[in-house]
Amino acid sequence: MNCDKCQKEVFLPFKCPYCGGSFCSEHRLPENHECPNIELAHTQKSETQPVISQNQKSYEYTLEYAPFEPVSGRKKRIYFSAKELKHISIAALIVAGVGLSIGMFPQFYGVIGEDLTLLAAFTIILTSSFFIHETAHKITAQKQGLWAEFRLTLIGAALTLISMLPIIFKIISPGAVMVAGYADKSRIGKISIAGPATNIVLSIAFLTIAFSLADTSTFAAILFFGAFFNAWIAVFNLIPFGILDGFKVFMWSKKIWALAFATSLILTLVLFRMV
Repeated sequence: MNCDKCQKEVFLPFKCPYCGGSFCSEHRLPENHECPNIELAHTQKSETQPVISQNQKSYEYTLEYAPFEPVSGRKKRIYFSAKELKHISIAALIVAGVGLSIGMFPQFYGVIGEDLTLLAAFTIILTSSFFIHETAHKITAQKQGLWAEFRLTLIGAALTLISMLPIIFKIISPGAVMVAGYADKSRIGKISIAGPATNIVLSIAFLTIAFSLADTSTFAAILFFGAFFNAWIAVFNLIPFGILDGFKVFMWSKKIWALAFATSLILTLVLFRMV
């Protein structure tokens, strides 16, 4: 996409909340692109700018480094833009490709054999689990009144494409939910814990269903793989480091982080011995 002001090509442009135009970092502010609604911009800024005391912090927060201008007063509703749906569709195809490639491993192939139905079931579980994680971030952020949409990332998509090859170590991260707006540590923590929490719930749900099936059921083995995959997603994302969810949760509430991390770690270790 090109900047509406200088026509410079921009991978993730800033969108002006007042005129709807798309701009590069140099022209993102209303004053720099001669915004036709600049008076509205100054009016809204004075009306919606939060009052910050010495004991409070209010700042622009991005879950995954989103270069978007924060918008105050956004309605707390769940929505998907056309651009977001396009990115989700492409990412789904890439993740599904990784799921199919996992079915080629000897350990997994020994379970499903040539049953394409079981391979398809596992691929659906894997792809759905990834997007349920991201959607949980999105819904929580939008309920907080923040801008939140899924976007592909160049490096993440490239690494996920490479993971479609017959290699042992797989990276499934074609994109992430980008979040922008004003938030404190509590909001940030709630948004960040939402993703891993859904994976923990899915892992327990798959494990429970698998135990309820007959021991000889091949589909039960697929559910065990699905339970392990979700537990692993949770424990990895809860590592308190860098841009991972765990760091933001840890900074918000160490007790909640410890409970979530311990639960996901125990599930991962137990399921690793079962799959």
